[in-house]
Amino acid sequence: MPSQSSDNLFRALQKGELAPVYYFYGAEDVLKDEAVRMILDKSLDPSLRDFNFDQRSAAQLDAEDVHALCNTLPMLAERRVVLLRDIEGWKRKTKGRSEFLRYLERPSPDTIVIMVQSSSEQAEDKELAAGAVSVRFDPLPPERAQKWLLREAGRLGVDLEVDAAEHLVRSTEADLGALSSELSKLASLPAGTPLTVEAVGQLVGVRHGETLWDWRDAVFDGDTGRAATLLSPVLAQSGVSGVKLVTAIGTALVGIGIARAQYDRGVRGGALGTAVMKILL
Repeated sequence: MPSQSSDNLFRALQKGELAPVYYFYGAEDVLKDEAVRMILDKSLDPSLRDFNFDQRSAAQLDAEDVHALCNTLPMLAERRVVLLRDIEGWKRKTKGRSEFLRYLERPSPDTIVIMVQSSSEQAEDKELAAGAVSVRFDPLPPERAQKWLLREAGRLGVDLEVDAAEHLVRSTEADLGALSSELSKLASLPAGTPLTVEAVGQLVGVRHGETLWDWRDAVFDGDTGRAATLLSPVLAQSGVSGVKLVTAIGTALVGIGIARAQYDRGVRGGALGTAVMKILL
């Protein structure tokens, strides 16, 4: 089946539309786990989940294991869910993979199978994708990562100010894994702790206005003095190097070129940002 976006998947799940087999791949593992949780919530009664949910590593399965996992009938429920992780371990021909490919020809109506491929292997497996709802999970652009962060903060009861959320996204380069980690730290603070941009900057070790992206903006704004002043604190941050700074400039230049080309073609508004991100990825 043609690969679809994670947005389309989440919209379908919100409506309660469930498929017999899913195949998740791409760079964003956090969103894959979010989709798995949503499928479990939509398909299984929490009180019967232990009886009707199996999670296994694909590479460890032989043909008999695959057949049993996918064809066992649900207990006291309409369906069961099988989660197969580490799908990239099925790259070589194994008896387990061959059995599963046969299963994909006629999947059980009583079982939902979710295949999750880790971000270490981002290419789509065409054979597996052909018999499943194939979903590519790409990193979110900064503005969407910020919305995700604020939503997760609300779910965890963390009162995060918008400016603080924006700073956290810039500090982590919109990496959802890093954002989840920082959010867990914030959630452990005493209730009522004011989470301002200054407080968040102290907690993550990156002061407001001193991120890699602030340095990049200063360069493109022609503010040489500020760019030079920011070099020392930015380079002192974990994971930042001269190579990373040059890469950020290069990516921005390519993005500007793409945006100009798309704008000249008449693309405007939110569609312009979406087009630039898609092409960059």
